[in-house]
Amino acid sequence: MPLLVDGRRVRLPQSAGELVRAHPSLEERARLLRGQSVQQVGPQGLLYVQQRELAVTSPKDGSISILGSDDATTCHIVVLRHTGNGATCLTHCDGTDTKAEVPLILNSIKSFSDHAQCGRLEVHLVGGFSDDRHLSQKLTYQLLSEFDKQEEDIHLVTLCVTELNDREENENHFPIIYGIAINVKTAEIFRASFKDRGPEEELRAARALVGGPMISIYDAKTEQLQIGPYSWTPFPHVDFWLQQDDKQILEESSWDPNSHLRLTIA
Repeated sequence: MPLLVDGRRVRLPQSAGELVRAHPSLEERARLLRGQSVQQVGPQGLLYVQQRELAVTSPKDGSISILGSDDATTCHIVVLRHTGNGATCLTHCDGTDTKAEVPLILNSIKSFSDHAQCGRLEVHLVGGFSDDRHLSQKLTYQLLSEFDKQEEDIHLVTLCVTELNDREENENHFPIIYGIAINVKTAEIFRASFKDRGPEEELRAARALVGGPMISIYDAKTEQLQIGPYSWTPFPHVDFWLQQDDKQILEESSWDPNSHLRLTIA
């Protein structure tokens, strides 16, 4: 069934800007989200979701009350929620394999045994900006297209992406919102930043760095974080890079969502 806004099917292809102009309610919700102050979220009750991870839980969870992610530039943070049972999934998408990731997000919600017949599926997309390489625009279209292809009705509630999440300063473009969180008890979505990105931040980041696919990191039944085994090939010139300071690494590197961290040695 189609992707819907206010009960009407979304017409694709459209840019994010065209889409909100066709559906004023989306533009208003994006404006309200951009206008929020950023809340600093502490570690108590938080499950932080890194790039290429997803986590799903429900209001019944005794350990987790907030799902969140930040550091999104061209990446998009996606929240999918079922209004009947409150099952909520948050993920941080970078465009690596959107076609495979959207069904994974949807299936994570379906995995709850008490999947309610009443209620509906609602999706919220936040992130990206008007970047020179148009990576944000590409990811926005991929996500909208893949959600539109799913069998279930999915209601697009929040769209604050790409040009809707862009600010310009000295002729340079930057995102307005870098991170969001959702309170799984109340369904409130808000701008957020996080000092604590654990548990096991380094171990989880290493999995994404070596090119792992999107994975579910949380078992809501046992209320435990779960990271499966992964492997990697030896990092080229690792001895050289371990001797460099942060400034040197940043100057000699670039981020590519398809090839992960690309380093060029002068």
